[in-house]
Amino acid sequence: MRTLLLFMATALAEIVGCYLPYLWLREGRSAWLLLPAAGALALFVWLLSLHPTASGRVYAAYGGVYVAVALLWLWQVDRVRPTHWDLLGAAVALAGMAIIMFAPRPT
Repeated sequence: MRTLLLFMATALAEIVGCYLPYLWLREGRSAWLLLPAAGALALFVWLLSLHPTASGRVYAAYGGVYVAVALLWLWQVDRVRPTHWDLLGAAVALAGMAIIMFAPRPT
């Protein structure tokens, strides 16, 4: 559970770090949004470093959680309801994350 929550926080930091510059570039919002965006991306990198396994494995598994969190963002922030196909894709991505992170490994 700790791993999943850490991945979710990591994904949220990355999405915020990318969404704020999007607001500046595409929606004409203030360039001051780039400061919290940089902070969010720094937080994203730091959170990735907290995972106890090999970085390549973390990055691969993180992608599955990112897909699910991005769809939650789509629904909650963009106010676009995910389709059944979106949800199925997120379920497959999360299953892949679970296999990568929680598979037995030789010691």
